[in-house]
Amino acid sequence: MLAETVCSAVSAAGLGIAAVTAYRKRFLAALRIAAYSLIPVGLVMTGAVGWLASTAFSPLAWAGFGVLGAAWALFALVRAVERRRGSRAAGATAADGSAATVSPSASAPALGRKAGQGPRPASAPSASQSSSDDFSDIEAILKKRGI
Repeated sequence: MLAETVCSAVSAAGLGIAAVTAYRKRFLAALRIAAYSLIPVGLVMTGAVGWLASTAFSPLAWAGFGVLGAAWALFALVRAVERRRGSRAAGATAADGSAATVSPSASAPALGRKAGQGPRPASAPSASQSSSDDFSDIEAILKKRGI
């Protein structure tokens, strides 16, 4: 009963402020204030305020909120553990040099080298190769395409 009275008083005050605002020729603002001030009365008329008041003072409802909170905490815990295990598995796969995480069409440098092998030495062009040898593979590709 008290909640309905408070909501009615808030709505009446809001409508009074809307009337003063409309008197000052600010009609759009007055309509916005009137709309907001009618919300509490609408909530009382639909019974939402009564439901909220009965829920707020019900121990069973608060126990239900506690159970929902516990369920949320369990979901968060499971997700954190799954992420932690997932990152460990991905780290172990990367450390092994396994190509399972690399797409099948990846090139050889993307696959990486095994842990036992050292870094790949830089290949320097030998002096015995001539400039015509450098373009031989390009010429072969062009001939294959008919260009």
